[in-house]
Amino acid sequence: MSVTTRPRASLGRVIEDLGNTLLEVVSGATDRDAEIETVVIHDVLDDAMPMRNALVLGVGLSDPDEITELLRALAVQRGAALVLRAPVRAEKRILDASAETGIPVLALTRGASWAQLTAILRSLIAEGDVGDQGAQTLGGMPSGDLFALANAIATLLNAPVTIEDRNSRVVAFSGRQDEADPARIETVLGRQVPERFARQLEERGVFQELYRSEDPIHVGPVLTSQGTPSFPRVALAVRAGDEILGSIWAAVREPLSPDRARALKDSAGLVALHMLRLRAGADVERRLRADLLATILEGGPGAADATSRLRLNDHRCVVLALSAAEQLGDEPTADARGIAERQRIADAFAVHLGAVYLRSAVALIGNIVYAIVGIRSDHSDADVRAARVAVDFLGRLGASSEIRIGVGTVVDDSTSIPESRANADRALRVLRQAPQREPVALFTAVQMEALLVELRDLARSRGDQPTGPVAQLLKQDQERGTHLVETLRAWLDAFGDVSAAAARVYTHPNTFRYRLRRLSEISGLDLSDPDTRFSAMVQLRLLTPDER
Repeated sequence: MSVTTRPRASLGRVIEDLGNTLLEVVSGATDRDAEIETVVIHDVLDDAMPMRNALVLGVGLSDPDEITELLRALAVQRGAALVLRAPVRAEKRILDASAETGIPVLALTRGASWAQLTAILRSLIAEGDVGDQGAQTLGGMPSGDLFALANAIATLLNAPVTIEDRNSRVVAFSGRQDEADPARIETVLGRQVPERFARQLEERGVFQELYRSEDPIHVGPVLTSQGTPSFPRVALAVRAGDEILGSIWAAVREPLSPDRARALKDSAGLVALHMLRLRAGADVERRLRADLLATILEGGPGAADATSRLRLNDHRCVVLALSAAEQLGDEPTADARGIAERQRIADAFAVHLGAVYLRSAVALIGNIVYAIVGIRSDHSDADVRAARVAVDFLGRLGASSEIRIGVGTVVDDSTSIPESRANADRALRVLRQAPQREPVALFTAVQMEALLVELRDLARSRGDQPTGPVAQLLKQDQERGTHLVETLRAWLDAFGDVSAAAARVYTHPNTFRYRLRRLSEISGLDLSDPDTRFSAMVQLRLLTPDER
């Protein structure tokens, strides 16, 4: 097997892994080994976005003048390359600008989404993102690099290859996918075997045979949406002992020779090692990232080093805290399904924030998903922007009714991040106690509600009870079955508007006025005195249950 030695997160490596299938080179040299640090979505309204060592996605960009201007900006900031949606109008001025600046222009193939490309690119450049990891190899291949392994297997079999997990999700694919059929192209672009193809395979018992067999199996063509058959496939399960990790699929035009079948079987063991390494590495990296994030959020010794390792130093930051609605009980542990679901949300949140912010870190800590995003110094409304990003995330996730996100305050340096975290927690707690509110809240917008929640906690911890006129009204209601406390609460909430207050409690205004006079007589409450009104409002809010 040939081994690719260029850095995993280089432009040349990205083209090597994704070329022909997702990306087409329009102009420029793409065999460079310069490291790609991040993926940036270009915003025409935000021309100051840092793009150093970035692969820039020109979403919605088609005007040649705008493209050439962006290429020159990328050259100044030492960007890596520009990706546009295919077909790209390869006009002479764009080609000249690419040659002049040295910035390659790539085209994202039709049928692939920007979100898919962003997720794949982030997975390719993520290795080494936390701390320094030494180069490791398994069987002569870079450890965990399934794309390189897929290319090596494709060379041995002389056929395009995909490596899939147990859920038929594509975790890596080789080059030459354009030589396969539309079914394979659709699978690679979607990173998942389409349901209609999976259903055909399921009905034919292919998966049962695949997972029972120790040898490669031949899979007959499936019918495409055009009614034409696909190429046949050869598939082999990938095992670690008795555990099925996934499978290898090769699109072939004729059965494999004995030598190639043996090479595929030999390769399966190596794929298993790499998949186990990836799974273990992902678990270790998650724990490491969670530890680093927890250190930053707590502050104190080690916070500066943790901030540097997550590349959040020298940034203004804001913290976001995310929680699912069913976690209202604050149990310290949850079942495995709940933990897996929260981790899935955390991973999705990380991808979403990574596509918007140049620097961000996300981790599941306890039952809360915390995110720290680094923001530009010229954004005075960074917390408002973060809230909009969070709302967009919930819209894409389709679970805004089940998830709440508190947005903390913007802090100027990493030493103040614990303050932003505390405020994000306070905003989140307000949301969790008021399910009817919008699912995302800025601390600056709910500060008073947060103070009231904390005052209520303090009053309950000390056993405080209503006193004075409010206590007398409560006693009257309990003994006589009256509704004086309800009347007072409605009047205060309506700011003294009798008509509005009466409507709140479904009472005629005249009856309401009578109750109002009666409660004043019984309790001695002077409703014309602002201090008396404020005292009554605080006691009703903090010390008595609101039965509305």
